Amino acid sequence: MSNVLGHLEPKRVFENFEAMNQIPRASYHEEAVSNWLKEFGEKLGLETIQDKVGNIIIKKPATPGYENCPAVILQGHMDMVPVKGKGSNHNFDTDPIEMRIVDDMIYANNTTLGADNGIAIAMSLAILEDNTLKHPALEAVFTINEESGMDGAYALDTSLLKGKYLLNIDSEEEGCFTIGCAGGKTPLLTLDREYKEACSCKKALKFAVTDLLGGHSGQEIQLQRANATKLVVRMLTQLSVDFDLADLTGGTMHNAIPNHAEAVILVEDVDAVKAELEALYNKMRAEFAVSEPHMNLVFEDVSVEKVYTDEFKTKLLTLLAVLPHGVNSYTVNEDGTLDTSLPESSTNMAIVENVGDQVKVTFSIRSAKETIKEEIAKRVELLAAALGCKFEIIAGYPAWEVIPHSTIEKICTDSWVKITGKTPAIIAIHAGLECGLLLDKMEGVEAISIGPDMFDVHSEKEHLSIPSTKNCYEFVLDVLESMNQY
Repeated sequence: MSNVLGHLEPKRVFENFEAMNQIPRASYHEEAVSNWLKEFGEKLGLETIQDKVGNIIIKKPATPGYENCPAVILQGHMDMVPVKGKGSNHNFDTDPIEMRIVDDMIYANNTTLGADNGIAIAMSLAILEDNTLKHPALEAVFTINEESGMDGAYALDTSLLKGKYLLNIDSEEEGCFTIGCAGGKTPLLTLDREYKEACSCKKALKFAVTDLLGGHSGQEIQLQRANATKLVVRMLTQLSVDFDLADLTGGTMHNAIPNHAEAVILVEDVDAVKAELEALYNKMRAEFAVSEPHMNLVFEDVSVEKVYTDEFKTKLLTLLAVLPHGVNSYTVNEDGTLDTSLPESSTNMAIVENVGDQVKVTFSIRSAKETIKEEIAKRVELLAAALGCKFEIIAGYPAWEVIPHSTIEKICTDSWVKITGKTPAIIAIHAGLECGLLLDKMEGVEAISIGPDMFDVHSEKEHLSIPSTKNCYEFVLDVLESMNQY
């Protein structure tokens, strides 16, 4: 096993994180890490449950003096978003995450790091194995496939849990306590590809928009970063010359803003079309000069034998041009002003991919209000019907309703003020958390979400603050120790 983080403190937190990152654990591929976590709990002699989908529950009894305190659920998810940068040969099915330290940050080597949400599990494991700590009864809950549908949270049998307080460690900003989040829905649109023979009078040209910042479609959608697929479609629909379309793909994850997209077209005059595409690209580059400083346009000569029919080309480009992307509405404050830091609802045209003889478009909807989420989904469904596309909902989760001034909020706030002398920010977020799903199934449970500083999650630039991880861990320990005072 690699030993990049072994010298860092808290030692067991970072050692556990490094051990986890030796195990491939992309969404839908968590069997190995689930088995590893089961073995971890059993080696500690703790009650360990592995359910039929791979969720793990590890229970640790209260320490002396805490037997009458309500149990605490420590919760995180074991899967990670598999994104790699241009030029990376990383195989998320087989390769460990290669980590590196830059100043006081931990990065991966041109891939996602997996701190979202491996660091939550690393902290929880360190607590479970440390018998010097003071705490109530603990129930560590590690779910599968949070990132691609929250399947683990859906499947979890919460009757196995007795905890009153749920401490979710899946937030990404130190000193910010999350007490609510948006709900989500994921439509999938499917089109059967239709082909014709490529004309010998035309030459094939592949072009790609690359090196966009991408990022989390819940946390960064309001930053107005470009969607690479949308840019490619804009360029195609604004071309002044006739062209055949042979391929168009972009995006890799439903909850990540596409940072790379490409198309293959056939034209009579390649040089002239290159010049026009460059002119269109330069206009868009000026438009996104601030939010996308590194965007790039790449050309490649290729050869193809067949292209889409004109009818299918029109149908696909119309769908991708009309599907919305970005913030749909912002949160309205009690005084009637808009909170432009917190979207109320948004959409992400996430993935356009070829699967067999079909094009599949994965689309993500987020909203703090169920009515808006359903309204956007209906609009997408109507568009799909008008264009003859198959429409289905493949995932969804409820919003986590804000309940201010809960007991767990007070416990965490008191502890934070005691440790730092500062008042924490109490927030709701636009990203999805499992808390909403879990609370729906656990009557009377209070939840809060915390976490260390993480940046650029769901992208190959993801990085984790080392000092913030230490601060967050010590804060969790203090929260647990203070539970007997409430």
